[in-house]
Amino acid sequence: MNESAIIITGVHLTLTDAMKNIVTEKVSKLFKHEPSIVRVRVELVQDTSKKDQGEFMAKGHIQIQGPDLVVAVHSENLYKAIDALVEKLQRKIRRRSRLLKVKRKQNLMA
Repeated sequence: MNESAIIITGVHLTLTDAMKNIVTEKVSKLFKHEPSIVRVRVELVQDTSKKDQGEFMAKGHIQIQGPDLVVAVHSENLYKAIDALVEKLQRKIRRRSRLLKVKRKQNLMA
């Protein structure tokens, strides 16, 4: 994994070095689980118009062999949104891996 494989952007938000380091540290774990990841894009949004869903939103987009994985999380705290985003992305990767294994086994039995 190289640093260019993780793209971090901020919308209506100034990204600090601490934010970038935390996102890079947490997202780099995804590359250990799935080596076929090409690129991960993380978008951090501060949304003041939607009071009911939370002030911050974190969007994740994993470019991988096959269909891309896309996740969005709303939260009152930006760091909680980042944590929840990484958890959801890990679940999606595990689900995708499990489904691929099931598909392989079904093809062998047919």
